Amino acid sequence: MNLMIEHTVDELKQIVDRIVNYTFDMDLTWEWPGGVAFYGVSRAYEVTGERAYLERAKEWVDEYLKVGLPAWTVNTCAMGHILLALYKETKDQKYLDIILSKLDYLEHKALRFGDRVLQHTVSTNNDFGEQCWADTLFMAAYFQLRTGVMLEKKALIDDALHQFKWHIEYLQDEKSALWYHGYNHIKQNHMSGIFWARANAWAAYTMSRVGRVLPEAYLYPPFMHIVCSLRDQLAAIKKLQREDGLWGTVLDFPEAYGEVSATSGIAAAMIMQHNPLHGKYVQKAFSSILDNITDNGRVLNVSGGTAVMNDIQGYLDIDRKWAQGWGQGLALTFLSSVIELIKWKEDKLDVRHFAKEGDIKVE
Repeated sequence: MNLMIEHTVDELKQIVDRIVNYTFDMDLTWEWPGGVAFYGVSRAYEVTGERAYLERAKEWVDEYLKVGLPAWTVNTCAMGHILLALYKETKDQKYLDIILSKLDYLEHKALRFGDRVLQHTVSTNNDFGEQCWADTLFMAAYFQLRTGVMLEKKALIDDALHQFKWHIEYLQDEKSALWYHGYNHIKQNHMSGIFWARANAWAAYTMSRVGRVLPEAYLYPPFMHIVCSLRDQLAAIKKLQREDGLWGTVLDFPEAYGEVSATSGIAAAMIMQHNPLHGKYVQKAFSSILDNITDNGRVLNVSGGTAVMNDIQGYLDIDRKWAQGWGQGLALTFLSSVIELIKWKEDKLDVRHFAKEGDIKVE
């Protein structure tokens, strides 16, 4: 993939640094906004080698451990991503204990339906009975996969891939290849039936990471199903990019406003795919994402928290005034992928093959 990047790696690192600093100054909690935000911080650490990012994350997590953690839900499991980064670097058992507690919840206590499909949960109540949302792939399944690989636990890997398989089955429209936001198993429908951009970003980004996280992924039967799902999804999504380089918050509605967190996740997935013909779409997205990062590191035009709304107007009316943890985290994820791509090219690595987690660090 050829990108015409006028910025040097050092300049990109300065932008990343501003976003990281703004993120740590936010009032985040042990919930999914923090989970996505700190995942982005961990990716920034991985590609820049900036120890301060990890140290600040450690301070934040350790302080939270002293005041007490919330009950587990699918959404609170998103914080598992930064715990993985901390455990890999420190080998501190307290981080592993929390990781294992989250996994025990997902395996034995989390609500499931059908063929053991994780129900999306945002509280300890049964808020969305027998509903699966694309969000679950990032908050839970991707976390399960990463942990299963780290701990060499095949059952965890198999369950994670099982979640991908069934979320594809329930949420991806076979005709358009786009993803619905959610599915109601009781009513056997997609509720408002909207192709919400950030749902597609959760799906595309996490699917693009499976081959990078999982050694010999091709030996797992669900993997090729995931690869084909992502291939067709990105083929459809690229045609819906706006002239300004963003994707609309409702992908197939031309009047929808451009949304930066979804654009970041989708463009990062395109980079992970290494399809050279995606370069022009990533290029446009890159310019627009940078235009939406302020001098103090705030990511602009990120839609607020969004349930599966009743109709398209519900999605269009979601506010984008405020900074959001997921906007910060997904922008960091995208820029980290750009830095990785530059390093692959500089080091003359064959980017047609999936690099593995932690392969590239910029010192």
